[in-house]
Formats: sequence, structure tokens, C-alpha cells
Amino acid sequence: MYSLLPFGRYTNNSLNSLFDDFERSFFPVDRSQMPAFRTDIKDEGDHFLLEADLPGFQKEDIDLHLQDGLLTITAKHDETTENKDENGKYVCRERRVGSFTRSFNVSGIQEDAISASYENGVLKLTLPKQGEPEPQSRKIAIQ
Repeated sequence: MYSLLPFGRYTNNSLNSLFDDFERSFFPVDRSQMPAFRTDIKDEGDHFLLEADLPGFQKEDIDLHLQDGLLTITAKHDETTENKDENGKYVCRERRVGSFTRSFNVSGIQEDAISASYENGVLKLTLPKQGEPEPQSRKIAIQ
């Protein structure tokens, strides 16, 4: 019977499994599967361009730290919105507090030449590549 269903092309012929897989793809059980924030990394020839989506953050909320060939981007929110009625009781109280952290291996990058800018919720990092080491040769005198 399952071979007559249009979903029969899947490796598992159970229609229930199809919907289970669909649900898992939208609502992953393990939150570690989802990155803290989305990034794009482009190879621009002599440098890489890393663009990180950080909407709602101010420039002061973002910290870039470089240590031992590891670039860490941390963004922290600490925002409170309160709506009270005329008696001072809360009708709505929303808080958004949290931080996002992501690290990137920057081996092969000129660490002292990294530059960053932040505009319209997008952090842009220019990561200049290290040049190819030129082979060095020298003449050795015989004594």
C-alpha cells in the first residue's frame, strides 16, 4: 500500500516517519544544532569577509576577542520593557536578557590587520589572508 503513496520515494516507507522527520527539522530537540547567530563567510581573494547577523544589538553590546588563533564574537542583550496600569500594577512586563557567543579559527589570517564594522544589524569583519611564504634561498660559503 505504501508504494502507491507519493511519499513512497523516501528510504523509510512509513508516512508517520516522514512527518516525524519534518517536525524534527523545524523543531530540533538539541539546541546545540542551531548556531547562536547566522554568519556568511566569503572568499574575496586577498581576504575573507565574515558577515554576522546581530539584529537588535548596539555596537557597544558586541565584543570581539582574539586569542591563540581563535576569534570569539560575543553579543549581550540587557533590555527591559515595562507597561503598568494607573495603579502601578504590571499589565505586561517583557525582559530580554541573554548573550550569544561564537568562535572561529583564524589560522592563516593576518591577526593584526583584522578590521570590523557594524551597521544595520550586520557585523562585518575583514580577515586578510597571510601571504604565501616566499621560498628563501641563500648561498652558503665553504670554509
